[in-house]
Amino acid sequence: MPEKSITITKDGPYLVKGGVPLNEKIMVSVGHHREYQQGRVFDQQEQYALCRCGLSKNPPFCDGTHAECGFDGHETASTVPFNERIELFEGPTLDLYDDNRCAFARFCHREGKEVWTLTEESDNEPERTDAILASTECPSGRLVHHDKRNDYAEIEPELEPEISVLQDPERGVSACLFVKGGIPLQSAEGFLYETRNRYALCRCGHSANKPFCDARHVNEGYVDGLE
Repeated sequence: MPEKSITITKDGPYLVKGGVPLNEKIMVSVGHHREYQQGRVFDQQEQYALCRCGLSKNPPFCDGTHAECGFDGHETASTVPFNERIELFEGPTLDLYDDNRCAFARFCHREGKEVWTLTEESDNEPERTDAILASTECPSGRLVHHDKRNDYAEIEPELEPEISVLQDPERGVSACLFVKGGIPLQSAEGFLYETRNRYALCRCGHSANKPFCDARHVNEGYVDGLE
């Protein structure tokens, strides 16, 4: 395993190794788009365990409650590679790959339009710029543009390895763990998921697509108790 890693434990927490920075980000609307605002920054630790059942009294860290509540953390997400799962949306200067793993962060909505419409209108520079922002700021990594002006190159932000605990005050809920910078993710069964630059891990315990977030935290009204 590479130095920085996340290992899923059977019916238990995410074990994070390699001194991965951990912080909190608040998702807010500014005008007609979404932004991340800085929340808490947690003390640097070489290794730590993040709650996966959603019931820890010391969020975002595990406090052992998963064992008491009988948490079922069975992983159900597809292991098919991203490029084989996607639906393709074509535009004049951009193509959009969409694998439909939605964490309901809503960065795909910008300036009164959605990323799919912006992609279709990407021959206009403002729409092209907004389309790229809409895809690259999505924490789930479901949206990836390819640039028809640049040999069909994948457009991905350069992200340092870190984990952000997301909060969604507009919905009154706590959201996913936003994992950045291509941190390898190992299943409780011992296999490695495809390494991605961005992905969103469930921490409310209710996702039907474990270990990834599927926005169930909204329906469940999950609040982690962070101040």
